Amino acid sequence: MPGFFKSKNSAAPAEPASTNWSARVRQGLSRTRDNLGRRLSGLFGGGKIDEALYEELETILLTADAGVNATTWLLGELRSEVKRKGLTDAAQLKGALQEALAALLEPLVQPLDTDTSKPFIIMLAGVNGAGKTTSIGKLAHYFQLQRKTVLLAAGDTFRAAAREQLMAWGERNNVAVIAQENSGQQKGDPAAVIFDAVNAAKARGIDIVLADTAGRLATQLHLMEEIKKVKRVIAKAEPGAPHETLLVLDANTGQNAVAQVQAFDDALGLTGLIVTKLDGTAKGGVIAAIARQRQKKTPLPIRFIGVGEGLDDLRPFAASEFVEALFD
Repeated sequence: MPGFFKSKNSAAPAEPASTNWSARVRQGLSRTRDNLGRRLSGLFGGGKIDEALYEELETILLTADAGVNATTWLLGELRSEVKRKGLTDAAQLKGALQEALAALLEPLVQPLDTDTSKPFIIMLAGVNGAGKTTSIGKLAHYFQLQRKTVLLAAGDTFRAAAREQLMAWGERNNVAVIAQENSGQQKGDPAAVIFDAVNAAKARGIDIVLADTAGRLATQLHLMEEIKKVKRVIAKAEPGAPHETLLVLDANTGQNAVAQVQAFDDALGLTGLIVTKLDGTAKGGVIAAIARQRQKKTPLPIRFIGVGEGLDDLRPFAASEFVEALFD
């Protein structure tokens, strides 16, 4: 059975919430804006609207990781707008592109409501290196700013350093962590750890449980089966749980992120996404690719985006702020 690691109890955070998130999104997306915005400004500087312009815009969007499907859709929307409004000057296309992109992304804006259950159990999945453990630490801080009590479950028992990393985040945020006893074993039972964490949260009256899981690739079928088991065990510990199943995506992975969404959704039935490291890429268009992937299905919300290394740099996704931050 897993052991209980007793770190400090949840407490109200000492630092206040950021009051200028829009500015931080803009700062975090500066590399993408410097690349994408500069190229678009050059294209939309003036001149006639012709096939050469559309071809150049297609190249810009594809190299920004928007993907073929999203790029085709955006160009189709622009062509329709040009015809509908009788646009003739390339400078008129900038606003039209912003509007089309915002319309594509807006269905992904669905803020997470954690007041529907107590404890509200959030299961997090993702490949190694996507920023999953860091996102858990930042989420703990975010929920504490909302005066919620939080408990962390160290369900990544496959990676040797995962337990220690989550423990460090627990100390940093002053929250409790339920983890496997450190007995020198390389692996433990992730389902048992999370089962105990859910029961501990119920006994302690905790508001939110953040359950870490081992990083895996969609091709690692045995590990995908393991994560399915974790989800089933959570449901046994608390009927109806997990209340949220989030996939953490690294924005730097480009179109591979789209494939990850499909694979993990097939395995787990995702309810939302966290897109990290948007500050580390000069592309950033992968969010458009994800939006287009789900445009004809039930939208898969982007619950949070990460635009920096700071504790406050993981916040709810807002399409209008994101689009504005991409352009000069």
